Amino acid sequence: MTEISATDRTELEAAAFRRLVEHLQSRTDVQNIDLMNLAGFCRNCLSKWYAAAGEQQGVAVDLEQARESVYGMPYEQWKAKYQK
Repeated sequence: MTEISATDRTELEAAAFRRLVEHLQSRTDVQNIDLMNLAGFCRNCLSKWYAAAGEQQGVAVDLEQARESVYGMPYEQWKAKYQK
């Protein structure tokens, strides 16, 4: 088994993250509270981690931008449309 380079690892992690976000965007039937109860994190957690990663990298990403990246639409719109 060959060692994965740092660049390849970053690209694989980014691809896995994008797939996770796509999956969460497609599963609007799953509420954040369900995710928290079962997995210990939710879409909001992921949004906060995204914004924090931006801050660590010196990239300005505010929480609303991060939420829109994770939810696939403005957070308030997602809540109105899908939150029970």
